[in-house]
Amino acid sequence: MTRDETYNLLRTAYSATEARELTRWMVEEGGGEESLSRLLLGEPVQYVFEHALWMGLDLRVTSATLIPRPETAELVEAVERENMSRKHRSLRILDIGTGSGCIAIALKTKHPEWRVEACDISCEALAIAHENAQRNGTDLTLFRCDILGDAPDGPYDLIVSNPPYICESEKNSMESRVLDYEPARALFVPDQEPLLFYERIGRLAADGLLAPDGQMFFEVNERFGDATVNLFRSLGRQHVTLTKDMFGKDRVVIVS
Repeated sequence: MTRDETYNLLRTAYSATEARELTRWMVEEGGGEESLSRLLLGEPVQYVFEHALWMGLDLRVTSATLIPRPETAELVEAVERENMSRKHRSLRILDIGTGSGCIAIALKTKHPEWRVEACDISCEALAIAHENAQRNGTDLTLFRCDILGDAPDGPYDLIVSNPPYICESEKNSMESRVLDYEPARALFVPDQEPLLFYERIGRLAADGLLAPDGQMFFEVNERFGDATVNLFRSLGRQHVTLTKDMFGKDRVVIVS
């Protein structure tokens, strides 16, 4: 099948811009009829070809892991920005809910001197994170942890997390390619407890998970930016800031 024929078929299901991008993937990855059929059914291209390019990293992704997004890159950039004065120190970092390992690997790539650890409840995700660490030449400590029930051994200088934060009631407004293919456990929280993971991590931090002069960085639901700030202040944190992402939406909370 020619490039034009591939584009024309994809154009039946996607916008012109999306079809051009997917055609590029098909050509570069050597995709055949099976790959094209999966794309036409709406499966994300990163899952079809089992990798994503993100922040200069080539990361394997599967249905056990979320696809890394630009907003999460802004979370990494916030960690960088806030720690310029400490960038040559051997800081101990914990990435909670690491998924593909994207955040931990990005930080370790930029700061080989940092001791980066990452945890996840999913053994399948941890296997992918391990593969990605090797794939990108980084040395991480990975371990399984259900953060709602387990307490990692602190203290850590920096804690970073992109936890589940989408309410179940928001499903109706989401794209089918997310709902049908990305891992629900990494996305959703009960409507009654939208800040479930932030509260748990905040309480663990107060109990010694975070060093006295440590910082925490979180990606958050745009609907609950102010509520997340207020939560951490209610837990005794005086310095809490909320920043917007490239789309002008509340996205990153920094706690120190």
